[in-house]
Amino acid sequence: MNIFDLPPEIPTEELFEALIPDQGVLIERIISTGQVSPPGFWYEQERDEWVVLLQGQARLAWENGRSLDMNPGDWVLIAARERHRVEYTSQEPACIWLAVHGQLR
Repeated sequence: MNIFDLPPEIPTEELFEALIPDQGVLIERIISTGQVSPPGFWYEQERDEWVVLLQGQARLAWENGRSLDMNPGDWVLIAARERHRVEYTSQEPACIWLAVHGQLR
């Protein structure tokens, strides 16, 4: 398997693919093609998330007003219960993310 291989037909929804079974740590590939968080929606996950953008461009935002424009190779560690959202993902090229969820701090 190659992390950059896209499915022949990219769905209209974000695609989340677990790369290894979740046994306390989840490693997944996420493919985004223009999807963003709905208005007023904030992620508030139970586990830390380390995420790296491998392809495309994206923007994350936090409830405290902080934002982060991301390009290939940029990564961030989002603490558990840290309210954040996705404000932008490029369609072309598609965003390919690698995310690790767990007790990471």
